[in-house]
Amino acid sequence: MGRISLSACSVPWKMSWDELEALCRRERLYCRQLGVKRANVNEFDVEFLCNYKRTKEEEFYLVKWKGFPESDNTWEPKRNLKCPKLMKQFHLDLDQELRRHKRRGTPKKLDLDVATFLVQKAKVRKRLQRWEGHLNHKRNHPGRIFVMNEVDLEGPPKNFTYINNYKVGQGIVLDEMAVGCECKNCLKEPVNGCCPGASLHRMAYNDKGQVRVRAGQPIYECNSNCSCRSDCPNRVVQKGIQFDLCIFKTENGRGWGVRTLQRIKKNTFIMEYVGEIITTDEAERRGHVYDRQGSTYLFDLDYVEDVYTVDAAHQGNVSHFVNHSCNPNLQVFNVFIDNIDERLPRIALFSTRAIRAGEELTFDYKMQIDPVDTESTKMDSSFNVAGLPSSPKKRIRVECRCGSDLCRKYLF
Repeated sequence: MGRISLSACSVPWKMSWDELEALCRRERLYCRQLGVKRANVNEFDVEFLCNYKRTKEEEFYLVKWKGFPESDNTWEPKRNLKCPKLMKQFHLDLDQELRRHKRRGTPKKLDLDVATFLVQKAKVRKRLQRWEGHLNHKRNHPGRIFVMNEVDLEGPPKNFTYINNYKVGQGIVLDEMAVGCECKNCLKEPVNGCCPGASLHRMAYNDKGQVRVRAGQPIYECNSNCSCRSDCPNRVVQKGIQFDLCIFKTENGRGWGVRTLQRIKKNTFIMEYVGEIITTDEAERRGHVYDRQGSTYLFDLDYVEDVYTVDAAHQGNVSHFVNHSCNPNLQVFNVFIDNIDERLPRIALFSTRAIRAGEELTFDYKMQIDPVDTESTKMDSSFNVAGLPSSPKKRIRVECRCGSDLCRKYLF
């Protein structure tokens, strides 16, 4: 009889891995793939802690077991639990909630409202952890993404898809027509000025990959048609996000923000602003909808003419969560790589100064470039988010909460 291989077969399964592992333990079934063995079949994992109480002799925690419904939660003595990180997080959340209620010291028994909040907080944290895993699965760049909300009970944003590059909207065609260079060393021995020279511009980076041209001047990187290697110093933006970043909930009502988890030097590439490329007419229609919602993610691509706009409202990368500041630490540059259509630049954000680890990243939504700083007469000196005062179309005024000493009080 022939042997049947199941390696290429797959069937839909309605259980998560955690639920399947819990089922194996309940039925005392061993599974190497799930890590359930004879030695640990009677061990169960704590998903999160729900409640707390103490007597004169002992402390107890109400445990939500991984893979089991909440109806199977049990009170367990502290000595039986081997989850120090979860226990530490539980008490951090508890202390924060007690302070909010202006209570001092840990009570012998928690009030129902406090216990309910702790369960909600734990569930939100699990959802954010799953979303963090999803974002890191989707990213194609070295820099990792972390997610944190220690402010309220808001979970992952709805109707948002993580993308790494522009998504072309209906009726728009990207014509990738860049000509490659023939340099062996693009920085030290550029042939005919390398890729920037072909467009009558200078090399934008130094040997460390830091931008050295002024804001307002375009950046032309080497592309897929070039003879140079992948480690060419004129390949920076195309390598993607290099730093570990954290999407976090702000404490002053500015929604989500982004902070760096690593120190960043001045003039360093951080990230691109990506989203769906749409026409300005479509951007105007969507802009009125976003106005009513009190937010906008529209970014005009007006390097030479105002034809296209990037909409990052529902499709974008980490830049979707970067907040505005009237005194920002990021600067916008127009970048051209495989596509040299000047109506469709890539929008890159570079650091304007050294940024310490843990500092929030911001850029000016109403960024203006001094025309004196630009070399090209083809430059449009306005890098505005769509619908700002540079547009004749009326917009709702939005109050600025950046907190900078240079705050203009209004975003738009």
